[in-house]
Amino acid sequence: MYQLDEKIWFWALAVIPVVVLLFLVLQFWKYRTQRKFADKELLKKLSPNTSLFKSVLKMVVLCLAFACLALALVNPKIGTKLETVKREGVDIVFAIDVSKSMLAEDIAPNRLEKSKQLVTQIINNLASDRIGIIAYAGKAFPQLPITTDYASAKMFLQSMNTDMLSSQGTAINEAINLAKTYFDDEEQTNRVLIIISDGEDHSEQAAAVAEEASEEGIRIFTIGVGDVKGGPIPEKRNGVVLNYKKDSQGETVITKLNEETLKNIASEANGAYINGKSTKDVVENIREILNAMDKTEFESKQFADFKSQFQWFLGFGIFFLLLDIFLLERKTAWLKKLNLFNENL
Repeated sequence: MYQLDEKIWFWALAVIPVVVLLFLVLQFWKYRTQRKFADKELLKKLSPNTSLFKSVLKMVVLCLAFACLALALVNPKIGTKLETVKREGVDIVFAIDVSKSMLAEDIAPNRLEKSKQLVTQIINNLASDRIGIIAYAGKAFPQLPITTDYASAKMFLQSMNTDMLSSQGTAINEAINLAKTYFDDEEQTNRVLIIISDGEDHSEQAAAVAEEASEEGIRIFTIGVGDVKGGPIPEKRNGVVLNYKKDSQGETVITKLNEETLKNIASEANGAYINGKSTKDVVENIREILNAMDKTEFESKQFADFKSQFQWFLGFGIFFLLLDIFLLERKTAWLKKLNLFNENL
């Protein structure tokens, strides 16, 4: 496990392409100026020890020095001590709809991106709860098992898209059935499943499956994303809308937020429905719900001691700077024998 203290210093790496660009401009200028001064054969006689390879090598060494110094400023740390920590919290599984209807832009920027924003903000307001993520369309797919690693959860969350599942449609019952396998403790009473969807359920079994989940102690909360008036599903290429999805009769498909389905699912599983239009309201409602629930104590392992590693990068940076100082742009005896870049022709 590692940490990066000052990520802002990664911007210092932008110096490297600037150095490379200046080097290329300088080489081009030198070439043009020398050709005006004398022809190629005369230049070889006037400066026989000039080496293009040594110039390139000095530039590469200088770039390595900048890279190492930038990483030293970032100050990477490596975890050296793993501890078992006892926490109290709730197990929460997020089931996110990734069907094509989630591309509709009746809520900005679109339904799927809004879902990601909602889940991210909910995670940001959690303290010691464990979370898991499920992606579903026509089928459900485990995206992230129950964990306390919120950073990994947000990373997996951002990678979700409507192309990750080949089976299209919206089968909420599949997501609920998969969520049941996420909760490993049969004695546990604080099991929460949060379904984020537009409610266009094609299976029509979700309410019955939700009732079964409730009997197993799982409370289901649903968050509706979209507009009840609906909107078309754009078909894009490189961010440009080419067309809108059409049905078999050639009519433009209008997908609408189905709040009734989501309310029924939540009602059957002792939960509640929340409209996802306002991120602030959603986060506040979820916080109040979780705070009112009993907490279960569980153990998790985490790194408690991190050791700085900047000195290694600082040392290499200084080494490359000194190497660059002592490297000359003239050919050396062994370099002449190698004849790199056909310089002796």
